[in-house]
Amino acid sequence: MAHPTFIMRNSNLVILASLVLPLLMGCGNDAPEQAEGPPPNPLLQPENFRDTAPPTFVARLETNKGVIRIQVTREWAPLGADRFYNLVKGGYYDGVTFHRVIPEFMAEFGIHGDPWVNQFWRQATMDDEPVRKPNIRGRVSFSKNEPNTRTVQVFINTDENRNLDGQGFSPFGEVTEGMEVVETLYSAYGESPTRGGEGVYQAMAIAKGDEYLNAEFPLLDRIERAVVEEAGAAG
Repeated sequence: MAHPTFIMRNSNLVILASLVLPLLMGCGNDAPEQAEGPPPNPLLQPENFRDTAPPTFVARLETNKGVIRIQVTREWAPLGADRFYNLVKGGYYDGVTFHRVIPEFMAEFGIHGDPWVNQFWRQATMDDEPVRKPNIRGRVSFSKNEPNTRTVQVFINTDENRNLDGQGFSPFGEVTEGMEVVETLYSAYGESPTRGGEGVYQAMAIAKGDEYLNAEFPLLDRIERAVVEEAGAAG
């Protein structure tokens, strides 16, 4: 016959188990909560910027000096038009400086303030396209160093630069409003050191972004916001 004390202890254990086990099981079924971090920056995913541009559209660049409107015609340079459309629509150019402004030549922009963004887009190169329109005053083309290396940097011609046509610079649009704004963009920093000047060293700007640009070249003008203003059929 079992001892009464032993029976009482067993009963207490059963009661304790009946209370504790459901708590343990409940804890085991609940997944641990994870802290939510910031959403990923869409600009770090160039592969998602692949929409086809309308036959024509207007990009409105709101700069600290005034508004510049660029009308893009896709048939001039389809790859360039598509890239510019996606970059403007995706907010890439918001806050970007005009880092290279050379009077009677061109005004260039496209180096992002975030060096991580620059690193991702350096790999997103485009093939060259036939030059269907000349590089004359007001026309807009993508920059490149070598064949098939266009990415995100764009320049506005401020003179007749037909010599660029033979080098494969393909205009994809032209300024329809705001050339007087382009002419007032800060240009005193001059050419880059790689071209014999004392202006923005583009490799450093790409690597360090606004940390370098703001510290060394605080007077550069900026695009405060860029938007696709309107789209329509080719005219």
